[in-house]
Amino acid sequence: MTSRPPAHLTSAPVPAARPESDSTTPTTGTTLRQVMGQFATGITVITAGGELGHGMTANSFTSVSLEPPMVLCCVARTARMHQAILAAGGYGVSILGANQTGLAHYFSDKTRPAGPTQFDAVDWIPGRRTGAPLLMGALAWIECELEADYEGGDHSIFVGRVLDAHRGGGRDALMFFSGGFLQAGPPPAKSA
Repeated sequence: MTSRPPAHLTSAPVPAARPESDSTTPTTGTTLRQVMGQFATGITVITAGGELGHGMTANSFTSVSLEPPMVLCCVARTARMHQAILAAGGYGVSILGANQTGLAHYFSDKTRPAGPTQFDAVDWIPGRRTGAPLLMGALAWIECELEADYEGGDHSIFVGRVLDAHRGGGRDALMFFSGGFLQAGPPPAKSA
């Protein structure tokens, strides 16, 4: 018995034929960046408090475990954020809403001030558990204690044990896709 795909999938475009690849040619970082750009992700600002306080726009963030509650973020070992997380022993996460494109740009701008003074230009509150800056107006906030860090090529994978998590009042998310930002709202409510 052959099953049919749901009706909403039957009009999907047929993928182009897979190009022949030379198995001796390794995938480059540029190729991987282009391919991963086709994976839509949410946008966060990862923050660390303390003397090395710092913020960084990131889409390399995900949940790891519900019990115990854990999340992870990936940070280049050459980034200022890397040392800031290690020094603080944890990090905060602000999940950005659709109207926060300016914050995403600001925390990815390498010319902004270094250290805690970079937060003077934005509205934030210190996290209750870590003191990490949490950005006002975000969709949600998470505070983490650094549980483990693992080497992942040119990045470190920082696993955080969630100490506190809260939802905001917003509904529309800021997303990253194909090299740019877009906004996404929740799916329409199902009728009974």
